[in-house]
Amino acid sequence: MSIYTGFASVYDVFMDDIPYKAWALDIEKILKEYGISKGIVAELGCGTGSLTQELAALGFDMIGIDSSYDMLDIAMSKRDENGQDILYLCQDIRSFELYGTCAAIVSRCDTFNYILEFEDLVNSFKLVNNYLDPKGLFIFDLNSIYKYKEILADNTIAENRENESFIWENYYDAEAKLNSYELSVFVKEEDDKYLKYEEQHIQRAYSLDEIKAALKEAGLEFLSVSDADSKKEADEFTQRYLIVAKESGK
Repeated sequence: MSIYTGFASVYDVFMDDIPYKAWALDIEKILKEYGISKGIVAELGCGTGSLTQELAALGFDMIGIDSSYDMLDIAMSKRDENGQDILYLCQDIRSFELYGTCAAIVSRCDTFNYILEFEDLVNSFKLVNNYLDPKGLFIFDLNSIYKYKEILADNTIAENRENESFIWENYYDAEAKLNSYELSVFVKEEDDKYLKYEEQHIQRAYSLDEIKAALKEAGLEFLSVSDADSKKEADEFTQRYLIVAKESGK
């Protein structure tokens, strides 16, 4: 079962509470702290391009990478409407290819939790290192074990909007550290009938030690970790880590 296909058409509707502009400003602040104020920035798992657009508006030359054609179709439509010069590539982040190096590579919204094998995470990080300029920055987030185990757990989440609704049935396997959810999306058509889309999403929870080990094995230098939501120091109750690393040799 493919993911982000039927859900792609309503993704922005249900994700309208995500502060993409604030995220972009946070990324810009971190980049400037390390002397990066311009240049090429690649976003892995860019989805419908909302964050990509915000970073482009701040003056960065953006490349958006995602494995979902449906999500990228929406991203390219928004790009064309806004007259922005953004390159979008449909690629798997475990094997992506770029034409050259970047000043920074970023990824938000738990993209790397979709990588289910530690070895694949390392390989993806190796590609990041390969495509970064010398001392280029890697800024990304991941959901924590605490979030999967204590917040999402074996719960059902539902939301109803005027013309769309969804049901999210979540299951977390603590031993395997795998989180799966069955997503049913209902979209109202012009004849007042509803189309139903079903998707299964599987994510893996990584400990902070595992993330640091993967970065080290990939040749990246770990710089910092914080709570992505509160922006404070990460602790045992952090639901999403925001991690900064840098290129330290090919």
